[in-house]
Amino acid sequence: MVKYKEDYYKLFHVHYQQYPDDVMENIYWLEQAVKADFCNPLYAPCKINSQDEWEKYRYLFMMHVNLKLIEQHLRLGRTYDKKSVNFYDAPWKDLYIENLEKTLSCYQAGLYYWQEAKLWAEKAGTKKFRFMNLQDIQYWEDERERINTGNLNYEKILNREIERVQKNIEGFKNMDESIYLP
Repeated sequence: MVKYKEDYYKLFHVHYQQYPDDVMENIYWLEQAVKADFCNPLYAPCKINSQDEWEKYRYLFMMHVNLKLIEQHLRLGRTYDKKSVNFYDAPWKDLYIENLEKTLSCYQAGLYYWQEAKLWAEKAGTKKFRFMNLQDIQYWEDERERINTGNLNYEKILNREIERVQKNIEGFKNMDESIYLP
């Protein structure tokens, strides 16, 4: 029975070939994980020995899930992304604009999850937890540290991609048939 955050997180998986349906399935499972309750600390994916470790684990889990949601939205957005505007794309400009708007919405959703991830990383990085290290989820600890030091900054990446997509949409909107026809 799938009931807890950890159960939903186990359903998240990365396929060798990432088709849009696979990505949307992962987004669904991760969003369900965000909404669900945590399991008992006995069943957590790492050893929990104290209430403080349990609290830090919960913060790290939420941060990690939000980072995975960002990655999945970036992956889904790339499916519909048109990297450049070419004159010979004029006959299909409406289709490209529609796809670029899907891309834009995916990237903008990623910004929401980035704010959430930063919030949870900040909570997990307070003085109270400074010398506490959960060994079994060291990767999550590393993600938290990279966020707090600025080495991991999805906001910068997402804003760059959003700006590029908006320019491409404008490029297609400004395109007329005379560009393509002799």
